[in-house]
Amino acid sequence: MSTLAAGVEGGNAALNISIFAAFVVITLVIVFRASRNTKTASDYYAAGRAFSGPQNGIAISGDYLSAASFLGIAGAIAINGYDGFLYSIGFLVAWLVALLLVAELLRNTGKFTMGDVLAFRMRQRPVRAAAAISTLAVSFFYLLAQMAGAGGLVNLLLGIKGAAGQAAIIAAVGVVMIIYVLIGGMRGTTWVQIIKAALLIAGAFAMTIWVLGKYGFNLSALLQQAVDQPKGKGEALLSPGAQYGKNGTSKLDFLSLGIALVLGTAGLPHVLMRFYTVPTAKDARRSVVWAIVLIGIFYLFTLVLGYGAGALVGPTTINGAPGGVNSAAPLLAQELGGPILLGFIAAVAFATILAVVAGLTITASASFAHDVYANVIKKGKIKDPNAEVRVARITALVIGAVAIVGGILAKDQNVAFLVALAFAVAASANLPTILYSLFWKRFNTQGALWSIYGGLIVTIVLIVFSPAVSGGSKPMIKGVDFHWFPLENPGLVSIPVSFFLGWLGTVLSKEHNEAKYAEMEVRSLTGAGAEKATSH
Repeated sequence: MSTLAAGVEGGNAALNISIFAAFVVITLVIVFRASRNTKTASDYYAAGRAFSGPQNGIAISGDYLSAASFLGIAGAIAINGYDGFLYSIGFLVAWLVALLLVAELLRNTGKFTMGDVLAFRMRQRPVRAAAAISTLAVSFFYLLAQMAGAGGLVNLLLGIKGAAGQAAIIAAVGVVMIIYVLIGGMRGTTWVQIIKAALLIAGAFAMTIWVLGKYGFNLSALLQQAVDQPKGKGEALLSPGAQYGKNGTSKLDFLSLGIALVLGTAGLPHVLMRFYTVPTAKDARRSVVWAIVLIGIFYLFTLVLGYGAGALVGPTTINGAPGGVNSAAPLLAQELGGPILLGFIAAVAFATILAVVAGLTITASASFAHDVYANVIKKGKIKDPNAEVRVARITALVIGAVAIVGGILAKDQNVAFLVALAFAVAASANLPTILYSLFWKRFNTQGALWSIYGGLIVTIVLIVFSPAVSGGSKPMIKGVDFHWFPLENPGLVSIPVSFFLGWLGTVLSKEHNEAKYAEMEVRSLTGAGAEKATSH
């Protein structure tokens, strides 16, 4: 078994790039066609609310299943077995929170952004500013992780080495992403995500059937060969504790990570914004059900792919390849189908990054243009209806440029803490405020500001002084140790603190608008007065 680096040199790298280029060309044509119907703010931000529940559900799964979900989880299962699959469980269970508590109510109450919901019964300008800052923080860290991950994927899948080559590919990914967002808006981005989701799930399905076929569709035989691999973890692959059972701190770390994943998803701005692209709250609910089914099926595929990589490739080869555990799925593709299948998986991995960063960029630009420019700076009084969209497009250019530079600077860094930070900020700053706004009559502006800013500050401080940044096994900053917080993910502390700050800020303020809450409650539960579709 050759290493992946050897496997993708020469013709293979050219094949991988060709398949990826074909995907880009096809999706750009679709984006240009979609741009013909992008005329108003509703078209640009919410695709005219014209997507059906199933279509939006497929797009949500395309938005949510990032390269980390595909490459990272498959690799974690290949090396750590049961503990690696727990990531999948956390990511999937998170959607129940979104389905039961957020999706339908958010679609009824808001218009384009999270700020619309929070500002419904509170003072507009300070709450919208806080919501925009939180949205930009989550989007930036998530975006930076995806762009930085692109650098590692270049080395891993295309065999392009050297800082200049990786920087060029990161820049190319960023430019294509900016084109998607500038031209197609949410409509074009949604179609890219739908295509990418179909490719990713189809590729994972094909590889799953292929792996199972090698063992006569006997899962037990597959698991046994993974257990029997030399220099692996043996029987520990089939039971808890291979990664998170070493000591009390590691168990707490896993609990903290699990809480952040389960609660963070329902607070991710680019996930929340997808609920506005459907015509009714019923469609929002249906889209989440579709997303749960598709994401759940995909994570079952990763279970087979992870153990398949462990059995057919082996932990020694996986750990020795460029990219370490992230190389498990590509190595398995090479083992199963040679250069052709590897090329397809390489293209899907890059398509995954493109779709996710496009969704993040349009969310961040919409939040700035709609919440900050239109409602904070212009106080909701915009004479030219196209001005807001122009500001959103300019913001997308700026965010894209920042993402490219950040991705190039961080391409060799440990990006796991960036993803953890995005989920932890979403769970700490966004979700408590959203839930309080929807369900607590007494909640007010001061509570919202304390919850958002307090959750944001506490989360970032704990991450900066955690082992993920310094002093850990794989720190971002090597050679120094200034950590005092023992956990890599702060969710176990930051989420309760944010809920407490939201409560404390509320009870210390006498502000209370009971009539506005009653209006919001009726609207959220019945859809009376909710934003309607503007195009079909």
